[in-house]
Amino acid sequence: MSPPAMPVADTLVPQPAPPDSKINRDILRVMEGTSFGYWLLLLISIASVGMAGGIWTYQVYEGLGIAGYTHPLFWGVYIVTFVFWVGIAHAGTLISAILYLFRAKWRNAINRSAEAMTVFAVLTAAQFLGIHVGRMWKAYFILPYPNQRGLWVNFKSPLMWDTFAITTYATISIVFFYIGLIPDLAIARDRATGWRKLLYTALALGWQGTSRQWKSHSRSVLHLSGLATPLVLSVHSVVSWDFAMSIVPGWHATIFAPYFVAGAIFSGFAMVLTVMIPVRRIYRLEAYITDYHFENMARFLLLTSLIVGYSYAIEYFIAWYSGVEAEQSAFWLRAFGPYWISTWTMIACNCIGPQLFWFKRLRTHIPTLFVVSTFINIGMWFERYVIIITSLSREYDPAVWGVYTPSWAELGIFVGSFGFFSMFFIMFLKLFPVIAISEVKELAIHEKAHGDHGHAPAEA
Repeated sequence: MSPPAMPVADTLVPQPAPPDSKINRDILRVMEGTSFGYWLLLLISIASVGMAGGIWTYQVYEGLGIAGYTHPLFWGVYIVTFVFWVGIAHAGTLISAILYLFRAKWRNAINRSAEAMTVFAVLTAAQFLGIHVGRMWKAYFILPYPNQRGLWVNFKSPLMWDTFAITTYATISIVFFYIGLIPDLAIARDRATGWRKLLYTALALGWQGTSRQWKSHSRSVLHLSGLATPLVLSVHSVVSWDFAMSIVPGWHATIFAPYFVAGAIFSGFAMVLTVMIPVRRIYRLEAYITDYHFENMARFLLLTSLIVGYSYAIEYFIAWYSGVEAEQSAFWLRAFGPYWISTWTMIACNCIGPQLFWFKRLRTHIPTLFVVSTFINIGMWFERYVIIITSLSREYDPAVWGVYTPSWAELGIFVGSFGFFSMFFIMFLKLFPVIAISEVKELAIHEKAHGDHGHAPAEA
């Protein structure tokens, strides 16, 4: 009598692989050695962070007057960049949590880098809340805790909402990132020597790959995925309410929450592509990050581009249909006023460029993917610029209209934010596996067990 067939679920349990396996070698090779180009990029990133730190120190000494603020605009590049980086952080949660719950297997090759980018983007965004208000060292005033001064925070303040959103999102993202990293840290621990072995031994928390540990790990990832999924909708919805809860023309709209969430996923996926295309090429990871993965990401970009374009059109339609003169003027000036270049750059990058992805050949053409994703990042920054600056500069009273021009200090700190993000990601490449080794092995075992030697279209 033949033994009973093994259930499908059992074949999905990751099995321990020898430390010298091909998957281990290929992925851990990224962490070995450093080239001149690597040190040059890291040095440029650190230099830009140092430059931004110097500008911020000067701003603390001189005051916020060195920013380009002009009445009535007191939200400028700092808030624009804050919203931009919060949006970038959404791709990691979507790829790691939502696609995990839907069992989309193509996420396995890109989820680790996306999770890392989420953590680094949230840390970058958090800086701008303090930079914007000026006195970062008084940040404890916005935290609701008992104190002898008898003070309490203003829960009506958008700054308070952002504090809750950022701290919650950062906490869940870091825990999610670390839990998923533990099995790979154990693999790196078994191959490393010196200080790296000590680091990975401490971080691996005694992982041995037993069935009990795998069961606990899988359950933790599942629960964290369920916990993180609402954050994709809630965090950027909270950020959108910073604007929608006001009566500023162009802001007071119920569409802002879904509009911001779709835009966040849009920009987040674009940033993942922008970063991972060079990483794949430099470290020869074509066997793990394939054109199939990039094509699925291009499909997401196309979908979210259509949603964002629809949101743009609905904003203009509602402004016209409402018959409110202030709303109509605000959107007319967006397209044909002093900030028209920003508006049409936003439309070209976010609505027109991604339409190339209707064609399969372009969805798998790497140079096209890289160029379009880069322009999407540019367009999404300009989207936040258009939303914030055009509405604040043209409110109800023409007597107080103003024109905002970013100052050198704001642009310097803006550039430094990219250096801050890049610095962490560049160091991450050499300290931790950029691809989830255990999940790639799990997928390979699944394909072998079911005779699926290729990526079926149904997996999308």
